[in-house]
Amino acid sequence: MIPDVSQALSWLEAHPHALKGIRRGIERETLRVTAEGSLATTGHPEKLGAALTHSWITTDFAEALLEFITPVDGDIEHLLAFLRDIHRHVARNLGDERMWPLSMPCFIEAEQDIELAQFGSSNIGRMKTLYREGLKNRYGALMQTISGVHYNFSLPLEFWQAWAGVEDAESGKEQISAGYFRLIRNYYRFGWVIPYLFGASPAICSSFLKGRETSLPFERNAQGMCYLPYATSLRLSDLGYTNKSQSNLGITFNDLQSYVKGLKRAIATPSEEYAKLGVKEGDRYLQLNSNVLQIENELYAPIRPKRVTRSGETPSDALLRGGIEYIEVRSLDINPFSPIGVDAVQARFLDLFLVWCVLADAPEMSSDELLCTRKNWNRVILEGRKPGQVIGMGCDDIREPLGTVGKALFNDLKRVAEVLDNEAGNQQYQQVCDELVAAFDDPELTFSARILKAMKAEGTGRVGLDLAEQYRKMLMEEPLELLTEEQLAQEQAASWLRQRELEISDTLSFDEFLKANGGGS
Repeated sequence: MIPDVSQALSWLEAHPHALKGIRRGIERETLRVTAEGSLATTGHPEKLGAALTHSWITTDFAEALLEFITPVDGDIEHLLAFLRDIHRHVARNLGDERMWPLSMPCFIEAEQDIELAQFGSSNIGRMKTLYREGLKNRYGALMQTISGVHYNFSLPLEFWQAWAGVEDAESGKEQISAGYFRLIRNYYRFGWVIPYLFGASPAICSSFLKGRETSLPFERNAQGMCYLPYATSLRLSDLGYTNKSQSNLGITFNDLQSYVKGLKRAIATPSEEYAKLGVKEGDRYLQLNSNVLQIENELYAPIRPKRVTRSGETPSDALLRGGIEYIEVRSLDINPFSPIGVDAVQARFLDLFLVWCVLADAPEMSSDELLCTRKNWNRVILEGRKPGQVIGMGCDDIREPLGTVGKALFNDLKRVAEVLDNEAGNQQYQQVCDELVAAFDDPELTFSARILKAMKAEGTGRVGLDLAEQYRKMLMEEPLELLTEEQLAQEQAASWLRQRELEISDTLSFDEFLKANGGGS
């Protein structure tokens, strides 16, 4: 069922230094809520700096949707300590508000209560808000308040030198990109293991369904909670952060040129549906443009190939220039059992799984097979813990028990773990394997089963609010570990200065700026 990776694992065991220098970064989203558990309607706190230009603290779709971004880091404990310092600082500067500890939003009375993120008066700031206006008009504001964790991952150059025979990153960009696309194809085939283990959104507040059609057979409890008994991650379902109109774009992950070509085609293809919305109503813009995607970031995907962009460069142009630099994993729900939404066990599992995805054979995938892999994901997302659940392979009718496939995968991951642990002189990766593999025999150990048990007893709102309060107190009392108050104050002041400089330096009108950047009517 899973590819035979024994040869590649033997190669890894003979080249243990190839994994020395894995780099990671984390982006964590969280809604600000009131002490009563409703969505905060206050603006982004000034004490947290300018959302447009702060290095670590910004907003995502809405003013109330915080996003924390760590610098790239080679050490998991250091990375998580930095993320925790950001949380400690924010907790102390939110007044009576809390950070919502769940992926699915808290109680939202009306969609119009959701204010779009504001980034000041510069052209780039206004364009970012307009992009969000387009998202709201296309998909509804409620969907955009769903939160997650993104895990950015890159392998060291030494790995590519040993594995693919490249000399350096520039001359070897084609081979390195091919290796990352191999990872991505295996992620589509086997990444359902992430929502199985770590999905933590099996239930939603009934306010989320207000006026929305769904064919999902929800069960309800007295507290107004809607849930599916075996669901793992409603965030990843069609109810959550997906866009059905994107499923027929034909974007594949076989090579850099065809991937970028598909992405650029989607950005340039007019959409009848979005044309009906109109780009402008009087003097007010409703979306950046009426194409299938307003910009490249609108492509919803569980994983993305990435490269840090230069000023004025699109993500796809950056990829064409330098090849894939890192991978962004986008399938993690907020971990409700961690005050910072993610923990070291998850980070170590992702390291192991992503290394396995690079090593395992990954035949090229047509856009049809890509759609077929979605069936496995949907099975796991909606009924992952169902007794006897099976997993298919590609578009074939072959099925195997989910637990059998999961345990076979972990047999391989254990060998990767031994290599990493031998290099580090401990057993942390192997301990993660031992802890997580048990969930294939006992689904009650999964995040979704554990959180659903609490939610059935108390309701989603109560569970979320209790955890938010518990984490607020914990974070406020903890001293900073890596950052200092002085550094945080300096970054806050510097962010406002950088925003003002952007606003002063604008030379084009907003209409001219949009036209120059692929937007406007």
